[in-house]
Amino acid sequence: MEAKVGKFFESVTSFFSGSDQLPWCDSDIIAGCEKEAAEAGKGSEELKNECLTRFSWALVHSRRSEDVERGIVMLEASLASTADPMKMREKLYLLAVGHFRRGGYSRSRELVEQCLMIEPEWRQAQSLKKAIEERITKDGVIGIGIAVTAAGLVAGGIAAALSRKN
Repeated sequence: MEAKVGKFFESVTSFFSGSDQLPWCDSDIIAGCEKEAAEAGKGSEELKNECLTRFSWALVHSRRSEDVERGIVMLEASLASTADPMKMREKLYLLAVGHFRRGGYSRSRELVEQCLMIEPEWRQAQSLKKAIEERITKDGVIGIGIAVTAAGLVAGGIAAALSRKN
């Protein structure tokens, strides 16, 4: 019984905290990836692209919105020159993560669906899609709750005003 109660409170806490299973990246890792990318600029094109992809990964997994935005811009700029479907899949996924972190759930869902068109069984993309759909549902439930509360307050105010008149 205690386990069921604990699971219930855990699920309620998870619902309202909006936790997801995506990893976070700290500023030290981002700085290291940025340094690595700058140094790779002098090397081969393949090495440069690998380092930029790692740097983009670190940025979109950051807790700082400026970093996430920077990662999105870098990834969008590199999409046009990406011909390899697997590299395209990876960049689309990272873009989806960035938009998810920014709260752009509909754009994130579009991007993750493009990933799944390339690789339908990719578990990472499937997990992200599930997290996106859960967040959209949660936001909808909270929005409905706010609207119902506001309507209740208005109705209560009207009822109180009418009862004072009589």
